[in-house]
Amino acid sequence: MRKTVIYAALTAATLFSTSCSEKYLDDVNTNPNAASATTLNPNYLLTDGQLTFANTGYGELLYPAPAIQALASTFNYYGNGDKYTNSGGFTGYQALLFSQGYTALSRLQQAITVANAQGASRYTNVIAISNIMRIMIVQRITDAYGDVPFSQALMASQGITTPQYDKQQDIYPAMLTQLETAIASLSATGDKASGDLLYGGDVTQWKKLGYSLMVRVAMRMTKVNPTLAKTYTEKAAAAGTMTSYTDNAVVRGDIAFGDTQNATTNALLTTDDFREVKWSKTLIDYLRTTNDPRLGAIAEIPAAGATNNANQALVGDNTPALQRGLPNGYDLTGGTFDIRKRTDYPGATGTGADAAPLGNYSRPRIAVYIQRAAPNFLLTYAETELLLAEAANRGWSVGANAATHYANGVRGAMLSLSQFGTAGAISQGTIDAYVLANPLGATNQLKQINEQYWLETSTTFNFIEGWNNWRRSGYPELTPVNYPGNVTGGTIPRRLIYPVTEVSNNPAGYASGVASLTGGDLLTSRVWWDK
Repeated sequence: MRKTVIYAALTAATLFSTSCSEKYLDDVNTNPNAASATTLNPNYLLTDGQLTFANTGYGELLYPAPAIQALASTFNYYGNGDKYTNSGGFTGYQALLFSQGYTALSRLQQAITVANAQGASRYTNVIAISNIMRIMIVQRITDAYGDVPFSQALMASQGITTPQYDKQQDIYPAMLTQLETAIASLSATGDKASGDLLYGGDVTQWKKLGYSLMVRVAMRMTKVNPTLAKTYTEKAAAAGTMTSYTDNAVVRGDIAFGDTQNATTNALLTTDDFREVKWSKTLIDYLRTTNDPRLGAIAEIPAAGATNNANQALVGDNTPALQRGLPNGYDLTGGTFDIRKRTDYPGATGTGADAAPLGNYSRPRIAVYIQRAAPNFLLTYAETELLLAEAANRGWSVGANAATHYANGVRGAMLSLSQFGTAGAISQGTIDAYVLANPLGATNQLKQINEQYWLETSTTFNFIEGWNNWRRSGYPELTPVNYPGNVTGGTIPRRLIYPVTEVSNNPAGYASGVASLTGGDLLTSRVWWDK
């Protein structure tokens, strides 16, 4: 990623903001000497929009990752997802997916506006790619919160600064039709979108991503609108989805600049996070049940002692037999829920003042995940194949049977780890042997398929999508924790609470959104498709 592109994108981000709410997107710069819609390259805005959306950081770590028992932590602010405590000032983190999402949407809308001002035919692929990205972003926002601004979003320049909240059941069909239009507008003969971080403007790749995204959007409706879900899933499969893990939609970090480094990595490099964020016992135990080769690829036991535990350059031991997941719902405060009081507590490593109480639990491997240039996975071949496996299980026509799509998905999930770097790579022979020995069973297929979806999204650090699909499918069958002071009655969060700023900035919209939620604006309320 070139320095000039990033700096131009970040500069452009202050120039043409329109808004969904006054707090997040009413960001207009009135400098008369600044760049204008007739001079700015819209590719810079495309770059910024993609990066803003991809770099979730704490937006995925504090709620989705521990909620689905992919990660676990004893540290206090992880208690929001790990223990459902909604503690202290950390509730503001619930607004991240809203604020980051609409900020990214505003950049893409700016890209479209600038492209149209300079000639739509010249920037046809910038516009098409921006519109496909818009659907991916809107889906994440509405999945997390429920009803959200959609039809009137990003219209501050037209005087709409308090947009209506659209019903999620209206947003979903609109996303599908808009996505189909955006894919059709991609031009193989048009100029490449040079600011595209995913595929360098490759139109063929964007068509595959567009149809794979169509599968994701459609399959989210399996319980609430199966007819529309079937129609668009079959349409996408016929048109051509991703065919290999090399098609994965990935935005890589750039170590050169703070704003372009992988935000999730940077969060995990915080001293307390690095020491206390571990893989969950649920996930590690699941991998061990089938001798899954991902176990040694993703996890390591730190070198013994507190000093070594804190050394972010010192890799641990990734021997599969040694790996041990941290149970969710525990702390290090000395009370009843202190992890050291569990009967299966493995003991600290090191001695005396150098003792590391969590030293015998597995953390994400430094050489794989804790890299500032690590990739952010947005949508993958494996996810698509596993959703198509479920579609085939439902009797839908998606080009192959459930067993074939399932095998493709598991194989693709393992191969995807190589995109973190050579440390994450699993040999093709090992993968093939595992897939052959662990085919899709004759019974409980939906359970098996969606458990693999959980594993894939967890091991690629795509925790938000893993949480979404868990809520839709019900798999894996997780046992909630019941930590003192939790705000969910000991149940796993089903959504995020709307940002508090929406209460004051857009009270009518907020009230409309809350009215659609049984129980109100709570972590336990369910969005439209979550039945």
